[in-house]
Amino acid sequence: MKEKEGLYEALERVLAWSRERDYAGHSKHDALNSPFLNALSLQNKYLRLVTIQALMRFPWNVRGLFGVPRLRNPKGIGLFAHSLLDYSDVLGENGADRRAEAETLLQWLIDNPSPWADGSGTSELAGRGWGYHYPWQDVGFFQPRHYPNRVVSCWIGFAFVRAFEVTGKTQYLDVAREIVRFVLDNPKRLEDTPEQLCLSYVPLEEMDWAVMDVSALSSSLCAQVARHTGDTDLRATARRLMAFVVDKQTHYGAWFYTWPAGDSHITHDNYHTGIIVDCLADYMAASGDREFKKAYEAGVSYYEEALFTDEGAPKWMNDKVFPHDIHGAAAGILCFTRAARYYEQEASSTEPERAEHARGMAQRVLDWTMENLHRPDGYFIHQKGRFITRRYCLMRWCNAWMCRAMAFTLLTD
Repeated sequence: MKEKEGLYEALERVLAWSRERDYAGHSKHDALNSPFLNALSLQNKYLRLVTIQALMRFPWNVRGLFGVPRLRNPKGIGLFAHSLLDYSDVLGENGADRRAEAETLLQWLIDNPSPWADGSGTSELAGRGWGYHYPWQDVGFFQPRHYPNRVVSCWIGFAFVRAFEVTGKTQYLDVAREIVRFVLDNPKRLEDTPEQLCLSYVPLEEMDWAVMDVSALSSSLCAQVARHTGDTDLRATARRLMAFVVDKQTHYGAWFYTWPAGDSHITHDNYHTGIIVDCLADYMAASGDREFKKAYEAGVSYYEEALFTDEGAPKWMNDKVFPHDIHGAAAGILCFTRAARYYEQEASSTEPERAEHARGMAQRVLDWTMENLHRPDGYFIHQKGRFITRRYCLMRWCNAWMCRAMAFTLLTD
C-alpha cells in the first residue's frame, strides 16, 4: 500500500466490519470465559496458565468450540473510541457521525465500569477503573473477571482526554480525572521517593514486581490531564513516574518488561517497547519537559533497529523474529508516526531529516502490514509465523489497535 492511497477506504472497511459485530469478539487471553475450561482449571494457578496459553497458542481459533463468547473488551472499546475521535478530527465538518459513534462507545464505558471501582465513592477502590472482561491468570497475579487494572484504565483514560479535546465537553475530562484517582490512590506504590514513583499493574497489596509500561502509561495520562486542568502537583507526579521509567532504561536504549528484569521471561518485546517510547513522547508534549529527550530518542532508535526487519515487519522480540504480530505492527506505525511529529516540532536543523526517516519507517511498517496481515473485507489477522499463520481476528488485539494506528496516521499526515 503505497503512500496513503486507500487508507481512508481501508479504515472505513475495518470500522464497518467491527461495527457490524458490535465491536465484540474474542480476546487473546479469554480462555477462562469458557465455563468448561474454567471448571477444568480447578481454580489452580498453573492449570489456569496452561489453559490460557494452550488456547492462545493453538493455530486456529477454537474458542467457539469451548463456549467462549464474543464480547466487548473495555480496552478495545477505548481504542475504537479514540480512533473514531481522531478520524472525526481528520474529516472535520464531515466527521459528526464518527464523533457521535465515539461518544456512544464512551457512554458504554461510563455505564460499565469495574464494580470494584465505579466512581461512586462507595466501591472497594477509589476512582473509576476498568479491567478485562475475563478472568486472567498471569505469572505474578490473578485478576477476577472485570477486576480493574492500571493498563486498561489508562488506555480508556486517553480516549476520554481525547474526547474532551475534540468535543470540549467537560464531563469527559471529569471521567479522566476519576481514572487518574484510580491510578494514583489505590495500592500499590512499589517505589515512592521525591524523585521517582512506580505503580503496580493491579491494585493489590501482594503485587511486588513492576511492569515497566504501567508507570509509563500512568505518567502519560497524568501529564495529559494536568495540561488541561493546570494541576501542577499532578504534573510533578507525572514526572516522578516517568523518571522511574527512564532510570530503568538500558545503556542501549531498551527496557525490560519488568523490574527487576528477571521477574519475567519477556525481555525486550515489540509492542511494550513501542508503548513506553510513545508514553515518553506524549509526556513531553503534555508537560513541556524535555529532560528525557535523549532517553526518548535512544528508545526510538533501539525500537527501529532491534524490533523490525528491513522490510518493516514487526519482530516478536529483539532476539526472535517470528511471529509477526499485528499488535507489534500497530505499535510500530503509532511510534514512528509520533516520532516524525516530534522531530518536525523540534528546533534543531538536523531534525527534518530524522522526521522524514521516521515517517518513512512508519510507512514501511504500514505497507508491510496491509500487504501481509490485512484482509480486504475489513479485518486484520492475528499473526504471521514462520510455519503457522493465525488467520483469525481478535477484535481488540487486531482491529482496535489497527484502527487506532490508521486514524492516527491520517491525523498526523
